[in-house]
Amino acid sequence: MVTMLLSRGDIIEIVGVSKSYVSEGREIKVLEDISFSVGKEFVSIIGPSGCGKSTLLRIIAGVEKPDSGKVIFHLSRKPTIGFVFQFPTLLPWMTVLDNVILPLIASGVQKSRAIEKARTTLKIVGLSEFEDFYPSELSGGMKQRVNIARALAVEPDILLMDEPFSNLDPLTAESLRGEVLDIWLSSILPIKSIIMVTHNVEEAVLMSDRVIILSPRPARVLKIVDIMVPRPRTRKMPEVQELVDKVYEYVS
Repeated sequence: MVTMLLSRGDIIEIVGVSKSYVSEGREIKVLEDISFSVGKEFVSIIGPSGCGKSTLLRIIAGVEKPDSGKVIFHLSRKPTIGFVFQFPTLLPWMTVLDNVILPLIASGVQKSRAIEKARTTLKIVGLSEFEDFYPSELSGGMKQRVNIARALAVEPDILLMDEPFSNLDPLTAESLRGEVLDIWLSSILPIKSIIMVTHNVEEAVLMSDRVIILSPRPARVLKIVDIMVPRPRTRKMPEVQELVDKVYEYVS
């Protein structure tokens, strides 16, 4: 269930969300009474593999329904949501530009305006010179940049990211993390909230304002850790390492 309310301090509220699946005649409870709120901030969700992090993200996006509970958006209109998948999921027969245009056309944006928006976003992610390339001509990092550009092109109020850097080499992942943070902090796009699912504790601490830690399945909220370290942050900062160790204690 998705509810709209007028804007206040919180942008999103997840209230008592539970979700189960049936597999081979057995009910598997994935999420149990999940509740937290997200304001104008960057929030990471971490937890054991299979605990339902991605399911929760899809419920927030509205592509899955919870068995009980609800997602409340504190906005005066239906939110625009951008979703960055773990894998680029680009259509191989389309150019970079056409892949980025796709969700804009699907939402009813005129093609000329969609091209303008897509080119602006490709410039933001550093791919303006590659708009006529096909996915097969791109590196893994470039494909993920296109994936991010496609999510940003809709000018989302809320950006959801499902392990967006997990399949990249360490240097490319680090570079892309920095670029996403720069986009978020620069306010060049109207993104109010970012929610990222990750297995990488260090990544969560380096990027987030808060880290939400889920328990093993059926997942509950174990702990919410505030990350008060000023940006920019580096992994060598003692306060960052202290927080990484703290989060690991809860995860393990």
